[in-house]
Amino acid sequence: MHLSQATRITLMVLCAGALAFLYAPIMANFVFSLTTDRFPTLPISGFSTQWYELAFGDDLVIRALLNTALVALIVAPLSTFLGFTAAYTDYRFNFVGKKLLMVFALLPPLVPLVVSGLAMLAYLSRVGLSGNLSAIVISQIVLVSPFAMAIIRLRLSQIDDDLEFAAQNLGASNWRAFWEVIIPLTKTSVFAAFLLSFAVSFDEYAVTWFVGGLNETASVRVLSFLQSAVSPRINAIGSFTFVVSMSLILCAQFITLRRFSKEKL
Repeated sequence: MHLSQATRITLMVLCAGALAFLYAPIMANFVFSLTTDRFPTLPISGFSTQWYELAFGDDLVIRALLNTALVALIVAPLSTFLGFTAAYTDYRFNFVGKKLLMVFALLPPLVPLVVSGLAMLAYLSRVGLSGNLSAIVISQIVLVSPFAMAIIRLRLSQIDDDLEFAAQNLGASNWRAFWEVIIPLTKTSVFAAFLLSFAVSFDEYAVTWFVGGLNETASVRVLSFLQSAVSPRINAIGSFTFVVSMSLILCAQFITLRRFSKEKL
């Protein structure tokens, strides 16, 4: 479709305005994390890394970041594995109730987080798991797995259904056909799903706050700062978390786009 020069410029301006609206608060947070002022004010009197030094010199913050990393390192591979198995089940097998099962598999992120947090807290309390890192891991796996499933299922939908059967007809066992055909064709999507799962786990707050008890993650530590007193360390922790999450998401996006580019060639 041919667009006039004026239309293209208008669309570019609208896109730039939308992006500026979305990212202005984040950029402001990043700028104020580097100021010498205790409160975010304009004009800025000077720049310093003192709030990062105070934040990362706090034992509670370090412990929260370590908890966040530990949970994400457990949640990401498990969620990716569960997402892959669910996606492959939907791709390869037909059985009664499959569509309903897939709907329930993708449902958790659509449930309000407060409702999910309360439900997780009630259930995990009954089985004696609330208030520890295990509760955080279990809760986040429930929330994160559907994201991994969606990415991998999208990739599987682009694979010819007959390739795996062709390998079996040529003498490969079911497992060998799966390993030689499906795994190579989905490995980039699996890695992208892993990175996205890590990013979602790293940022997750609401359910973690409900079930974690005294085991704080980075996002929960920020809330603790807000409850006690407004501290510029919040800006420093928020900026660090944003950079980590965006780096993971951009890596996942880059891997996916690179795969598509290779396939077009």
